[in-house]
Amino acid sequence: MASELPSITTLLVANRGEIALRVMRTAARLGIRTVAIHTDLDADAPHVRAADTAEPVASYLDVAAVVDAARRAGADAVHPGYGFLSERAAFADALAEAGITLVGPSPDVMELMGRKDAAREVALAAGVPVVPSYPLAEDGQVGEDGEVVDIDFPVLVKAAAGGGGKGMRVVRSAGEMTEAVAAARREALGAFGDDTMLVEKYVERGRHIEVQVLGDTHGTVLHLGERDCSTQRRHQKVLEEAPAPTLDDATRKEILAAGVELAAHVGYTGAGTVEFLLDEDSGEFYFLEMNTRLQVEHPVTEAITGLDLVELQLRVAAGDPVGLSQDDVTFTGHAIEARVYAEDSFAGFLPQAGTATHVVWPDGVRVDHALEPGQVVSTAYDPMLGKVIAHGADREEARDELLTALDATAIFGLTTNTGFLRALVSSEEFAEAAIDTAWLDRHEVPAPGDEAARALAGILLRRDLDATAPGPWRPDGFRIAGEPGPLLQHGRDLSHHGWSAVGEADLHAPGVQRVGSLRHGEGLVLRERHRTEVVWHGQRFVLSEPDRTRSGAAAGDGAVTAPMPGTVLDVRVAVGDAVTEGQVLGVLEAMKMELALKAPYDGVLAAVDATPGAQVPLGAPLFSVDPTPSAEL
Repeated sequence: MASELPSITTLLVANRGEIALRVMRTAARLGIRTVAIHTDLDADAPHVRAADTAEPVASYLDVAAVVDAARRAGADAVHPGYGFLSERAAFADALAEAGITLVGPSPDVMELMGRKDAAREVALAAGVPVVPSYPLAEDGQVGEDGEVVDIDFPVLVKAAAGGGGKGMRVVRSAGEMTEAVAAARREALGAFGDDTMLVEKYVERGRHIEVQVLGDTHGTVLHLGERDCSTQRRHQKVLEEAPAPTLDDATRKEILAAGVELAAHVGYTGAGTVEFLLDEDSGEFYFLEMNTRLQVEHPVTEAITGLDLVELQLRVAAGDPVGLSQDDVTFTGHAIEARVYAEDSFAGFLPQAGTATHVVWPDGVRVDHALEPGQVVSTAYDPMLGKVIAHGADREEARDELLTALDATAIFGLTTNTGFLRALVSSEEFAEAAIDTAWLDRHEVPAPGDEAARALAGILLRRDLDATAPGPWRPDGFRIAGEPGPLLQHGRDLSHHGWSAVGEADLHAPGVQRVGSLRHGEGLVLRERHRTEVVWHGQRFVLSEPDRTRSGAAAGDGAVTAPMPGTVLDVRVAVGDAVTEGQVLGVLEAMKMELALKAPYDGVLAAVDATPGAQVPLGAPLFSVDPTPSAEL
């Protein structure tokens, strides 16, 4: 292929974070000038500094502002990345009117396939099987025009205009339907500006298989293999891999052919993904949706094909042929991607926010990220911080490489899901490729204990005490929401317990030290004046000195505090109201995820500090319930 794209000289990247940086890397290699856009919050973000120039916008979702920024910058093409405006036909139309090329399909195809309801009809016309569905009335009940419909529960309520797990709810009974539809509509409206819903059969044990397709304006449509994205929580992908490990050759051939057939049926151009649900019980597969953009998980396809999907996108947008036949596409080895999120996976996957004080990414594997030390992670945008991608000769080698990489990943200052990812990848179920789309909804991944973290911190503490204090005993002074830890004896040899310092290394993160255990492996430790942070097997532990000046009880059991920083969406009670255990008092939203705040027991509202629309920090008091006498018995 040629090294330059003369018809595209300036590319505006209508996105932020790691995907903006990833697109810019390929554009720079091809000699294309890049333009970033940014809100006030992102004025000094990594993607802004990486671009040749930047333009401010009020919002990444403001079509007019983004198109105007492209005009001002002299861009002749726009790459939308994923999320934001990447699947908005109105954005594609506005760019076309401005004479600017969208790196993506035509507005008509985007409109047709970007909506799940319209895409279903296209799939049916192309002879591709779809998931059985039910009509939905405006009042949130299944049926239309007074028609009574018998529903075979469970069903899935999902947004017609979006993806990424937003605007989805599993409904298992008729009594849950109204609330589920209302919540999904709110979420969809906020995420996509459209609250149209679909109701489909919910497959309890399914595999999420997706086909990467590529088409050009010269009549070529081909596939770049399939991916398995079955490891999900709340319909949000966690781990993705290629090729799909559980497909037999016949099923793989059928699914790949269906993906290409559907793309060819609509005259698709550029890179797109056709998603299917494989019912493990019946062996049948169904079309789910088509994503008319680059996918978050595209690196695993790049790893096994050796192709640069962004370059292929740019070539198609420039009017060039793909330059490949189906026989030219070859596959080597296996790749697995892990999405690193700012969330507490062991506390209900609650979004987290704060400052990433120190950041350590692994060497030896591909890492797509835009997170740097000192960066503030807010709840204003998606919680994904980066992606760690491992490639091996086979699946087990790739899995082992990913485990090593996750062990070497450490983000200090805020909680991430890295420890959860490590535990998941090391699990017997993932090793055996036995995880289906609902597995994480049925199973709990156990949180790691703090023994290793305490021991690693203790090694450094002992070293410091040996160097500074002559006394025979010193307390470790650390705890995790509990009593102080045990005493460490000055000069004591811990090696018979399997612990030893294995040295320190330059991690490009000043203050972070590498400490190891003969029994448990290495961890990363950050010592500060009144606390120590330890990251072991990816999990962050905060060990703090006990506050000896504090007395009195903490907030009573009746206090309902914010379990995550976010926005109060709804308050359903007032002071003096009688409530029952489990009753929803209000709703909190962060990173487009809603969380119901519930009464801890039967009682009376003693205080309501929540106000709809208010931004609240983690731990903010929102409600207080005084128990009724019967609840105290």
